[in-house]
Amino acid sequence: MELLMRDAANRAVRYLEALPERRVSPSPSALEGLGKFSTRLQDEPLDAADVLEELDSFGSPATVASAGGRFFGFVIGGSLPAPLAANILAAAWDQNAGLEVSSPVASTLEKVCRTWLVDLFGLPPESEVGFVTSATMANFTGLAAARHAVLQAHGWDVEARGLFGAPPFTVVVGDEVHVSVLKALSMLGLGRERVVRVPVDGQGRMIPAQIPQIEGPTVVCLQAGNVNTGAFDPADEITSKLQGTGAWIHVDGAFGLWAAASPSRRHLVRGIERADSLATDGHKWLNVPYDSGLVFVRDRHHLNAAMSSGAAYLIPGETRDPHRFVPEMSRRARAIEIWAALRSLGRAGLADLIDRSCDHAKRFADALEGVGHRVLNEVVLNQVLVSFGTADVTRRVIARVQEDGTCWCGGTVWQGKTAMRISVSSWATTDRDVARSLDAILRIAAEVQSPA
Repeated sequence: MELLMRDAANRAVRYLEALPERRVSPSPSALEGLGKFSTRLQDEPLDAADVLEELDSFGSPATVASAGGRFFGFVIGGSLPAPLAANILAAAWDQNAGLEVSSPVASTLEKVCRTWLVDLFGLPPESEVGFVTSATMANFTGLAAARHAVLQAHGWDVEARGLFGAPPFTVVVGDEVHVSVLKALSMLGLGRERVVRVPVDGQGRMIPAQIPQIEGPTVVCLQAGNVNTGAFDPADEITSKLQGTGAWIHVDGAFGLWAAASPSRRHLVRGIERADSLATDGHKWLNVPYDSGLVFVRDRHHLNAAMSSGAAYLIPGETRDPHRFVPEMSRRARAIEIWAALRSLGRAGLADLIDRSCDHAKRFADALEGVGHRVLNEVVLNQVLVSFGTADVTRRVIARVQEDGTCWCGGTVWQGKTAMRISVSSWATTDRDVARSLDAILRIAAEVQSPA
């Protein structure tokens, strides 16, 4: 076992050391090598060292180097050193974090992280936190608590009786609502298309004056950080407007919620402290390993009612059983890596991580605009949308950049305009990474745009 673990650690270190200079997208030959995995399952056991050798030889070259500093797609962060190391130790611990009795350390770290996170985000101290897989499941969990609370207020126990015959209620979203919110609504039986959509401005921000009058049971979903532009719904104005209406306010802040950890950008999330539930990711801007999502609910009883279950063999803990606040019962101890990230960074380090990402994004935008390319968004956070002319030219630039391998940027269509999307989310991104990436993007754009 010791030799195997040392071999695995050495292979991981070699992989990480190669990241700064390797291409970001896997080469065609590396992708071809994946075919080596497609073999008949043998009859006899294979030595664990041989299994690891095979995985490393064929798998490592075919990975996308998203753990490095030049991956700017899909708001994917890397893994900070402390949580990555903690992840390895946690794998050896192999804790089931469902019950306090099955893992006192997991339960304790959740309680500690709950206190730290609620304070960092400026939320009410009584807020409860669930440690889930992703922002999609965080949205699902927060909206499940909303469904419970809204229907309970009208005399309906949705957990016991389901939605058949339940009082109808309205879900209000912005016209640029993220797909994860719609997916969560569909899984909750509330429907993707039953929502009331509120018009947005040119940056994707919900227009407060267009929010309909609140009548009856209502859930209003706000967005903290548009996945394309990085823009924030004006939460301060909207939550003030909704006070006293009885509407449940949910905030989808998959990455944007982390702006609250930066003194220079905290103003962007002003008003979220009035929300009833919020969702964010740890594996995006906190840069912890996958999978890691967080849901915050102001009233823990609504979260507990929506998520809890019981059986004679489930021994209740003395303080806090994690399964009472998340969809899963048996699950890994996600708070371990979150604790390690926050403990290693501290407040100043976390703020610096957020600010550096935003500064890198601004540098991308300024350089691209400086040579005549059109930046489509106000760069208020870590997102940059750039057009290289026509939709066809822009798509060709994106494809060439991805093939080149120096960096990786995705594509999108923003309010009818095709754009390259640059998302800066990794602790590992350096000034040199930005310079190398800009050189590649500008070179490729010039080649694509030049006459044949």
